Amino acid sequence: MAEAHQASSLLSSLSSDGAEVELSNPVWQEIYLSGLRSWKRHLWRVWNDFLTGVVPASPLSWLFLFSAIQLAWFLQLDPSLGLMDKIKELLPDWGGQHYQLQGLLAAALFASCLWGALIFTLHVALRLLLSHHAWLLEPHGTMSSSTKTWLALVRIFSGRHPRLFSFQRALPRQPVPTAQESVRKYLESVRPVLGDDAFDRAAALASDFLRLQAPRLQLYLRLKSWCASNYVSDWWEEFVYLRSRGSLMVNSTYYMMQDFLYVTPTPLQAARAGNAVHALLLYRHLLNQQEIPPTLLMGMRPLCSAQFERIFNTTRVPGVEKDCLHHLQDSRHVAVFHRGRFFRVGTHSSNGLLSPRALEQQFQEILDDPSPACPLEEHLAALTAAPSWFDKSFTLIVFSNGKLGLSVEHSWADCPVSGHMWEFTLATECFQLGYAADGHCKGQPDPALPQPQRLQWDLPEQIHPSISLALRGAKTLSGNIDCHVFPFSHFGKSFIKCCHVSSDSFIQLVLQLAHFRDRGQFCLTYESAMSRLFLEGRTETVRSCTREACRFVRAMEDKEKTDQQCLALFRVAVDKHQALLKAAMSGQGIDRHLFALYITSRLLHMQSPFLTQVQSQQWPLSTSQIPVQQMHLFDVHNYPDYVSSGGGFGPANDHGYGISYIFMGENMITFHISSQKSSTKTDSHRLGQHIEDALLDVASLFQAGQHLKCQFRGRGENSGYRHGFLSSKTVDPKVPTTSTNF
Repeated sequence: MAEAHQASSLLSSLSSDGAEVELSNPVWQEIYLSGLRSWKRHLWRVWNDFLTGVVPASPLSWLFLFSAIQLAWFLQLDPSLGLMDKIKELLPDWGGQHYQLQGLLAAALFASCLWGALIFTLHVALRLLLSHHAWLLEPHGTMSSSTKTWLALVRIFSGRHPRLFSFQRALPRQPVPTAQESVRKYLESVRPVLGDDAFDRAAALASDFLRLQAPRLQLYLRLKSWCASNYVSDWWEEFVYLRSRGSLMVNSTYYMMQDFLYVTPTPLQAARAGNAVHALLLYRHLLNQQEIPPTLLMGMRPLCSAQFERIFNTTRVPGVEKDCLHHLQDSRHVAVFHRGRFFRVGTHSSNGLLSPRALEQQFQEILDDPSPACPLEEHLAALTAAPSWFDKSFTLIVFSNGKLGLSVEHSWADCPVSGHMWEFTLATECFQLGYAADGHCKGQPDPALPQPQRLQWDLPEQIHPSISLALRGAKTLSGNIDCHVFPFSHFGKSFIKCCHVSSDSFIQLVLQLAHFRDRGQFCLTYESAMSRLFLEGRTETVRSCTREACRFVRAMEDKEKTDQQCLALFRVAVDKHQALLKAAMSGQGIDRHLFALYITSRLLHMQSPFLTQVQSQQWPLSTSQIPVQQMHLFDVHNYPDYVSSGGGFGPANDHGYGISYIFMGENMITFHISSQKSSTKTDSHRLGQHIEDALLDVASLFQAGQHLKCQFRGRGENSGYRHGFLSSKTVDPKVPTTSTNF
């Protein structure tokens, strides 16, 4: 998603003098620091296990084991086979009157050792089970008997009530692929978009790399994988995000899970803010208590929960060469910005968390405050849009009509984590907290509540040019974004299931067809896939523009090809996409591996033309699916209007598109398309029409979708349907459209 832009700008972020000095650290030191950070987190999790319970066991299981040993001892049985007597001999001799105390201590020590050994054994067994990925390779919608057996064992060793971080120490580490395999897959991925001469040059560089640099780089990378929790994630966070010197606005941040598509629960701005903030704080309480269930892929395989640790109380602090993430253990206030003024609003009282009505009261006082912003204060927030800012982990935006939005800083976590929080927030503030008949939060105002604290700033005149410059830059960035959001309701996931096709693969091939019709050519395509099957995994790239996808698209544009021929090519392309997706999820993707090899080469001051070429590639088409993880929170059957409109991100390329999509319910797909208005080659609304047409064209290849083709045949020859499409090469130049800025 938005990470594609940051990844493509990696070379520029490492080209400054400051960055070169920082990279002069020995590679051994970088490996040591990665290992040190990993072990600090590991020790914290061990301690946290003792505080919150050890999964799959619990403190009660220790008490049960100790009681069983005592009972056996009372019955003159020795379950320790003499070990407790040995332990007694090692204890101090306190005399005959303390003989029973010695026995209790010996039993407690033996029970603790036995209990710890059992826990260790269970964790090792669970880690071995979670290292199994053959179930990913099974055909879509099927499950073999071996996978069912594996699943049953995972459930047994996972315990009855796992907490959010229960599986962290049992998750396997992300494997380092072989250099030969990654290079082979890379060349295969660029073949559809390179001419013969360019491909031959790329293949020659790849051959030299495998012969000259790859063995040494792989050695260091494998050493790092043994020392650190994840061989790539800490470098990804540092070099792709924290070292980026460009503006994070549009380029890196993303807007997440916007409000309900057709419904606004209340038109009162302060009331909506009160319920939303209260719901967010309820989520934070559940997070602190680890009462949020761990995310299970397809309901069976736990994913890494490390990114949840920094949802709240996290700030990105800017630096000269690189930024850093600062996380506080607790916070009891929120910062509010309104009409150029900043306020500090407390969220707790002596009785605990403030009620939604009390929070609404606080926010309403800010709205009613007539005091103007101080000089330079009104546009002070524009500094966060300057190179290296948007500092908060996320920013809640409440509009004057009661609508909600969320802007998320990308470095600390990826979309599924913030999306999980936002799903809970929307469902809680609307369906659980609710609103009174007059639109206010439920409950009564508190007359004794202290007023919000207006923040005062010491702003010297010398900072005025910086604020003005940042404001102009922010307006230029936001004003240049052409954002088109549209819900597609002709069919959804239920129809795609009837076609026995993966819904994600279906959409990815539709996007290839739509983009080809829009631009008349193929391009490198970035699809974000998660790698959280591994400890501290983040994302991997699926290169969706495959040779199989290109053959399908060309067949769709060939009047000589029948629907049956196109459908056969479609299924081949789907199988290829599924293979790439599963490889990425199981640690066999190529982009993160090549990225880590590149960073290692820079640390070793080793020149690699091949890796430089890989990292300089652009992504004209950047795509991502926004997952819906808690469908039980939204009853789309009884409340069909309460569907989220999803979220989106900026394009990764000056002449490219950023596309996100979300399946809401069974019969709707919402798309978010972004591009730059300054580009003469792109148009978000135009591509949106191509996507809608391509969806219906592909659906009509299936018997279940034939009625769709008949239903919309009356739209005319130029509607974009198969064989009636007017090629983008002959379409009139870009038509001005009305765009929505974000």
